[in-house]
Amino acid sequence: MSVPRLVAFDLDDTLAPSKSPVPQRMLDVFARLLDQTTVAVISGGNFEQFESQLVSQLDGADSVSETALERLHLLPTCGTRYERREARAWHTVYREHLSEEERDGALTALREEAQRLGLWEAEPWGEILEDRGSQVTFSALGQRAPVDAKHAWDPTGEKKNTLRAAVAARLPDLEVRSGGSTSVDITRRGIDKAYGMRKLEEHTGISLDEMLFIGDRLDPDGNDYPVKAMGVKCHAVSGWEDTAAYLEEMLGA
Repeated sequence: MSVPRLVAFDLDDTLAPSKSPVPQRMLDVFARLLDQTTVAVISGGNFEQFESQLVSQLDGADSVSETALERLHLLPTCGTRYERREARAWHTVYREHLSEEERDGALTALREEAQRLGLWEAEPWGEILEDRGSQVTFSALGQRAPVDAKHAWDPTGEKKNTLRAAVAARLPDLEVRSGGSTSVDITRRGIDKAYGMRKLEEHTGISLDEMLFIGDRLDPDGNDYPVKAMGVKCHAVSGWEDTAAYLEEMLGA
């Protein structure tokens, strides 16, 4: 299996358990990949989530050189923010924001529709609604919910997809998508992971047909699906262990 010119990943449930640090096995093979090619991570999460799950792990790893880190492109909130490594620090290439009116409308619609559908958790683990600047996110069980509880909440995706449809009907000018296992993300229309992939092509000079995207939500209702729909070669995984095994095979473990 040849190594593509650029390999892009989702974060939660692809490189790591949801909202959790990248496990050591994944970190080791991710570092090996960085030694060989350009790598990108594109997720609905904010940059602080990237830092806690991935960046801090890489910064502290002896196996990851500064040259390797300069091959890494980070695109939080579906590519509405772009971070590159320069002079031993992360620098913002660009950052886009929702307007105050868009943000307030999204927050109101999420709260009201979740309450109407009986999906508003009375005792969540942390905040249910989060303003990420360029994106508003609903996390059904709260931002700090344990992984097991998140997976058990909506195994079929029916709750999340019902909420997504209800909110989308109220916000025709915004993009409303299913995010992680318990989340719904709202951005400006046209802002999805396909948008982030086009930004990658623009800033790296690597064409989309030379890229590979790896994600766990490539189904039509998933937030990785826009990448597949635009024709980029994709590989579906069912969790970080699946991703690690695939990369180990690619790199010749």
